Amino acid sequence: MSSISEVAVTVGDGTRVGSSIESVTELVTAAVAGNRRAVARLISMVEDGSPYLQRTEQLLMPRTGGAQVIGLTGAPGVGKSTSTSALVGAYRAAGRRVGVLAVDPSSPFTGGALLGDRIRMVEHATDPGVFIRSLATRGSLGGLSTATPQALRVLDAVGFDVVLIETVGVGQAEVDIAALADTTLVLVAPGMGDGVQAAKAGVLEIADVLVVNKADRPGADRTVNELTAMLRMGGAGRGEDDRRPQVVRTVAATGQGVAELVESIEAHRDWLLRTGQLQRRRRRRAVDEISRIAFARLRERIGDLRPGAAIDQLADEVVAGGLDPHTAADRLLDEALAAQAAVGLAAGHTGAVKPTR
Repeated sequence: MSSISEVAVTVGDGTRVGSSIESVTELVTAAVAGNRRAVARLISMVEDGSPYLQRTEQLLMPRTGGAQVIGLTGAPGVGKSTSTSALVGAYRAAGRRVGVLAVDPSSPFTGGALLGDRIRMVEHATDPGVFIRSLATRGSLGGLSTATPQALRVLDAVGFDVVLIETVGVGQAEVDIAALADTTLVLVAPGMGDGVQAAKAGVLEIADVLVVNKADRPGADRTVNELTAMLRMGGAGRGEDDRRPQVVRTVAATGQGVAELVESIEAHRDWLLRTGQLQRRRRRRAVDEISRIAFARLRERIGDLRPGAAIDQLADEVVAGGLDPHTAADRLLDEALAAQAAVGLAAGHTGAVKPTR
C-alpha cells in the first residue's frame, strides 16, 4: 500500500489527494481540471508502479483517444530535442496544447531520468499550454521507457491536443516508437552516417516522415537524394497501402522547414484517418500493451511459486531425465494459474480486495 508521501498531492483547496482509492478519483479530477501538479503526480504514480495504477487508468480511459501522438527518433546528435522544441513552438502558435515525453537515459545511481531534454526545452517551461516530462529508460530496450504508454494516456486524458515522444539517442535500435506513435519522424543529419546505413539498421522502415535536419550543412542534398532513391525502391516505410514517407529538410535551430514538417505530419494524419489506418495502429498499440501487461503478471504469478516445492520437484524430474523442460514449464504455468484462480475464488467468498497495479 502506497503511503501519502508516495502518491498525495495538494490541490487548490489545500486538500491532499491521491493516497487512497477514493482520493485517486480526486487526483484525476484535479488533473483534468488543469492542475499541473496533479498531472505530474499521476505520471509519477505510473513510473513508480503505484498499487492504485489500475484504478487510475480506469478513470482515465473514457477521456482518451483525442491526442495526436508524434514520435521522434534518430541517432545521437541529429537534433531530436531541438526539433521537438521547434514543433512545440509551431503547434503552440496554432493554439494547440502540447505534452512532451522526453525519454532520457537513466541515472546509474538513482534510476531517474537525467532531465537533459527538459533543460534543452526550457524556453517552453513557463507556457501553461505545454507540459514536459522526462521518463527514465531504466534499462529498457528500444529507446522507450516501459511507463511511456501509460504516461501518454495521462496526457491524452487531461486534454493535451498533441503529445510528442522523443526517444533516447541510443542509435538505430529505437524501433518500438512506431508501435506507440500515430506518426513517426525519423531524423537524420548530413555527415552523421549515411541514409543507407540507417536503412540497413531498420530504423527507416518505421518512418512516416523522414526529416533531414541540419540541412544547411554540406552533404544535405546527397542525404536527401539517397533517402528519396531508397523510397523509390521500396526501401523504407511501414508498407501499409501504397503510401511512402515524405522527405522534409529542416534546420530546427533556426526554424527553417518546420512549417513544412508540420504540413507533412498533418498530411500523414489525414491519410491515417481517411484510410482507417489510425484505428488499426491504435488497435495494435492496445494489443502490444495488453500482451506486455499479461506476460508481466504471469511472471509475477510464477515467481510466487518459486520459493515453494513445486518448481524444485519439477527441476528434480528434469535433472533425472524423466521430464523435459518444456513439459515442466507447462506444468508450472498450469499450477500458477490454478493457484491464482483459487486465490481469486477465496477472495470472492471473503470479500477481500487485493490492490491492483
